[in-house]
Amino acid sequence: MKHLYLQLAFSFLFIFAGMKQTQAQFIFPHTESRPVTDTLHGYRLTDPYQWLEDKTDPEVQKWTRAQHDATLNFVHTECPPIPGLREEIQAYIDRDIESPMQLVADRQFFTRRKKGEKQSKLYTLIDGEELLLLDPEKIDPSGKSSLSGRSFTEDASRVAVGMQSKGAEISTYYIIDTQTGEVLGAPVEGLRAFSWTKDEAHAYIWVRTQEMIDAQKPIEVRLHKIGSDRAEDVTLLVPEDSKNTASVSDARYADLTFYSEGDFYATHSLRMKQTGSKQKPVEIYTNQKFRASPYAIGDKIYFFTNHEAPNFKLMVADRKKPAFDHWETLVPEQKDIVLESYAVTDDYLITVEKKDVLSRMVLRDLSGKKIKEIPAPEVGNVASVSYNRDVDAIFVGLSTFTSPYQIYRLDPEDLSKEKLNWELYYKQDVPINTDEIEAQIVFYPSKDGTKVPLFIVHKKGLELDGSNPTVLYGYGGFNIGISPSFVGMRAMFINRGGVFAHAGLRGGDEYGEQWHEDGMLFNKQNTFDDFIAAGEYLIKEGYTNTDKLGIEGGSNGGLLVGAAVTQRPDLFKAAICGVPLLDMIRFHKFLIARYWIPEYGDPDKKADFQNILRYSPYHNIRMGVDHPTMMVTAGENDSRVDPLHAKKFAAALQNNLGQKNPILLYINYDSGHGSGQSTDQLIDYYELRSRFMMHQLGMGE
Repeated sequence: MKHLYLQLAFSFLFIFAGMKQTQAQFIFPHTESRPVTDTLHGYRLTDPYQWLEDKTDPEVQKWTRAQHDATLNFVHTECPPIPGLREEIQAYIDRDIESPMQLVADRQFFTRRKKGEKQSKLYTLIDGEELLLLDPEKIDPSGKSSLSGRSFTEDASRVAVGMQSKGAEISTYYIIDTQTGEVLGAPVEGLRAFSWTKDEAHAYIWVRTQEMIDAQKPIEVRLHKIGSDRAEDVTLLVPEDSKNTASVSDARYADLTFYSEGDFYATHSLRMKQTGSKQKPVEIYTNQKFRASPYAIGDKIYFFTNHEAPNFKLMVADRKKPAFDHWETLVPEQKDIVLESYAVTDDYLITVEKKDVLSRMVLRDLSGKKIKEIPAPEVGNVASVSYNRDVDAIFVGLSTFTSPYQIYRLDPEDLSKEKLNWELYYKQDVPINTDEIEAQIVFYPSKDGTKVPLFIVHKKGLELDGSNPTVLYGYGGFNIGISPSFVGMRAMFINRGGVFAHAGLRGGDEYGEQWHEDGMLFNKQNTFDDFIAAGEYLIKEGYTNTDKLGIEGGSNGGLLVGAAVTQRPDLFKAAICGVPLLDMIRFHKFLIARYWIPEYGDPDKKADFQNILRYSPYHNIRMGVDHPTMMVTAGENDSRVDPLHAKKFAAALQNNLGQKNPILLYINYDSGHGSGQSTDQLIDYYELRSRFMMHQLGMGE
């Protein structure tokens, strides 16, 4: 039997009673070591800070508040305000912000948050006059509740609007008459999502409560009759394991209902029936590795799938023969090009295709044959394409590093013309100056020689003298990749001489599903190697040096940062580790984290356990090593990643023999996994973390 008494556990021998002081005068609260030993797969693991996992324990709450207050004290005393920074952040966040107009049937809807307001409100236009439909601040004057989702009936006469409190991702839905603004009946509570059925007398509801989350019960899909007692809800689907999901939906443009079950990456079962019939749904697809998403229009069903196609393809079937054996390939998989999405008009297909992390539009006929590339209305990356059948219009979203997200509108009849008549549909005016900012994409070699894309954004005329403050950001997981996007508040760092770099790590979708698989499960170390190699590249090419290089990441990116600082503590000056997964041996035991098993593996299985143990940041803290100055952040109401990860990791590093650099723990008490914060809270949070990082990189003088 192997005995891995965590290195961090020994640190309690060196803790002074009461408080411990490190460089930069950071005094953090004492954390008592209370070793708990578990035997897993023949390994004995001793965890001295397992007691911090219970956030309902008054002692843990007191410890957490003391840690948070110590962090605030450190930043306020050791990181003085950056001249003009708070004002710039406030001007960007606290301003009039209006969403794009949402067109449903012959109606118009939008959200707006005016300067000084805490949350966005939902409005509609009737004969040119605005009608307020839902104001979260009227329901919760504290400003800590936010809009979380909405579902319209087909004629848009009613809308179900969700609200969540403190970012908990548990919503209460209000059904509203969109002609009058009247709330109809009692709100529907304890939901993750809401979707109207075809008859609009019912709704499909995804039931989620805090009790279900705490007990790790799967989200249930139920049929709810509008206006009835919840006790009358009919259960439709309940996944056997909480790592799986389920869904039921009525097609908007066909009388078909789809039932699906699976995990993050595989459609275990896709069934179909005629909407409203009492017949049993017929299975049309099942797989344990691949996934397929249906979209029905009339008699045709389109399937976006990676079935034996890592770069994805588009297939189609007749509703009379919907089984997989009858699916035909409409747009085949392409080498070196990833099919990202598609839109179907009455006469054409429009596909969004990505090569080397830049996306373009391609026009095809309804048989899938390529006609031409569609030139974008201006230079930019194609972020989205959609066709709104209610108004017979195409909408294209464009993004660049130096301009806010824009949406253009196009008449489908123009697609056949040589020159397209684009109409600017939506653009924000933002108080961000990007005149002196430029961006580039480079490709650098990772540890195994794989070429990895990297966006680098900086001021024009940057000198590659190795002295530039640089922030390297990454995520690298869950099939989420990088693409050009507006720098936003990063401009405040860049305009002060900083360099912002964003790496397209394995685990994302930059090069299709294979790129994702190369950074998950037993290949997860590739993600960390890619990130570390990006830091080495930035130093080698003269952008920065180890005393000027900071790293940031959140959620899965928090795991990335944790792995980076424990594997290469010498490479980075500072880190912000946001809402992170860090104790990877116990991650699956809390909240909804069983969802992440397909990405990381199951620690209850020996082979997965051994693989995870090699990189789990909490289990790989080395005694005698001084890790970079770090701010570890968490949301106390997070339903995805339990704040226990941040608490245990911070305690372990603070009390590790050899740790001299400050390790800070910041807890957002009114937020979850990053959503739901009020305007004032956002301003305070971003100013605090920006001050911290800028000072660590020498930008505070």
